[in-house]
Amino acid sequence: MSRADAPLPPDPVLRELRADDDALLYRIYAGTRIEELAPLGWSEAQLESFLRMQHVAQHTDYWRNYDTSRFRVVTCDGQDVGRLYVERRPGALDIIDIALLPEHRGRGIGTRLLEALACEADADALTMQIHVEHANPAQRLYLRHGFEFVDEGGPVYRLMERRPRAPRAEKAA
Repeated sequence: MSRADAPLPPDPVLRELRADDDALLYRIYAGTRIEELAPLGWSEAQLESFLRMQHVAQHTDYWRNYDTSRFRVVTCDGQDVGRLYVERRPGALDIIDIALLPEHRGRGIGTRLLEALACEADADALTMQIHVEHANPAQRLYLRHGFEFVDEGGPVYRLMERRPRAPRAEKAA
């Protein structure tokens, strides 16, 4: 199948978080860590305990330190598939967290989300920023969308940034 014949990625829809989303948000979080933790050889109970503790710590940190008014669940075809947490500040659109369940990665959903955020950022001349773990393969996706490394940060995260582009001129009808 040629690239032109490839199916279009599903259109993601963002919905507000609900009180009953904790199990989903835990699954999304755990899905981002499972490969990293697999080599440790922990039992299922040890892994579950650690992931739950880390999920609660991350959730608490996010709710304590960020404006959560744009924290959303990503859905495609009526199915919850991930989360997108964004914070808008003067001059910046920060991606606090973007994560998809493992079975929904590689389908173009992240690309669609980044394209929509880039349109918003460009329209309002905002710099997009995201902190990414050094070993996160999603760095390639961000690079394809115009992000650059601007700070190596610490031992875990590095800062990537995308400067605003001039709004695209509409084609004359």
